[in-house]
Amino acid sequence: MRPSLLILVLLLSTSVVAEDDKTELGGHTKFALTSQAYPDGSVFRDLVGSSTLDLSGDLRLNFKADTGRWSFDSAYQLLALYGDSVELGRALPGGTDIFFPGLPNDDRRLFDLTDDIEDDGKTAILHRIDRLSVAYTGEKAVIRLGRQALSWGNGLFYAPMDLVNPFDPATVDTEYKSGDDMLYVQYLRDSGDDIQGAYVARRNPLTGNAESGESTAAVKYHGFLGETEFDLLVAEHYRDTVAGIGVGKSMGGAVLRGDLVITETDDDTVVQLVTNLTYSWNWFDRNMSGAIEYFFNGFGQHSNEYDPDSLANNPDLISRLTRGELFSIGRHYLAGSVMIEVTPLWMLTPTVLANVSDPSGLFQLVMNYSLSDNMTILGSINVPLGPKGSEFGGIDAGLPDRYLSGGAGLFAQIALYF
Repeated sequence: MRPSLLILVLLLSTSVVAEDDKTELGGHTKFALTSQAYPDGSVFRDLVGSSTLDLSGDLRLNFKADTGRWSFDSAYQLLALYGDSVELGRALPGGTDIFFPGLPNDDRRLFDLTDDIEDDGKTAILHRIDRLSVAYTGEKAVIRLGRQALSWGNGLFYAPMDLVNPFDPATVDTEYKSGDDMLYVQYLRDSGDDIQGAYVARRNPLTGNAESGESTAAVKYHGFLGETEFDLLVAEHYRDTVAGIGVGKSMGGAVLRGDLVITETDDDTVVQLVTNLTYSWNWFDRNMSGAIEYFFNGFGQHSNEYDPDSLANNPDLISRLTRGELFSIGRHYLAGSVMIEVTPLWMLTPTVLANVSDPSGLFQLVMNYSLSDNMTILGSINVPLGPKGSEFGGIDAGLPDRYLSGGAGLFAQIALYF
């Protein structure tokens, strides 16, 4: 199905919504401005000057229908991006697109449900289907087939157990996770434990063919031991064997969580570990909640050498960066945030992501303000910290005295829901 056909389905469904309370039609319109500065010595500064400015728009239409046992979920997106980073992303060689991912595509997904409307100069416009699934819900089982989203694991910033399209830890707008084409099943046991399984089919982006070596097949058991929750994961992910265990437990008002993931690649056995602690409290009559997390990335560089030659010797890391499932090139990370309820309508969240081996980091100040029941403002100030050659200060570009570095950035977005 092409995106234009889904538009027709959504428009026809509007006549049903008023008569049937088991259908739902809604969505949002978002407009955002992003500005990014580039310091002296940055390759990006050589290409576009001292800063970039981008404008983006996002129209999303969600349609859901529920007939009891059977349900249908769909979402159409119209996305537009205008600005300097569109041209910059085209000017950079292959592999550096991780710095300027641009708009989503379906190069790896089983079904190509994305159409480019315009892609020239500073403009990129496309429309796509982000959700398109049908589900059957029985007394103890759920079966869902089609384009959908899946999130596993206990990581708050870094998520090694989340094998399918995880968020970048620095992402500000995490309202919707992009969908993938998969079969998902869940079985609920009498004890309250459940078993989940997922098969994600993909195409090889080089050949365009669906290949088993590009797919993910995973089974996760979620259970309880007293007051402790646990997860057991076994998966085959891009030909690699993955096993994981996760736990979560309340401790004196705080919650301790963690995941241990072991991946058997063609060349090595790699360990990833994430553990975090969250706690909520009231201070000066304001609700606050904090989180601190440690992440060990076994795929990261053993040394702090991030030049192209050193990275090229770590193909397992490069493949995960280019697939968009890992966003860290070092090995040891600390992250922390505090959400402050300034007023019931205004939230401030300072966040720090730090590579403790460099050392370098990223400071974010995120603001979320509700203007009305259906309108919000989301914004952030992003400041990278660290010397040249470090991860957040800018890694070596492979050119004399040139780095893949960025300076302070600003993101501002207004969203209207309907």
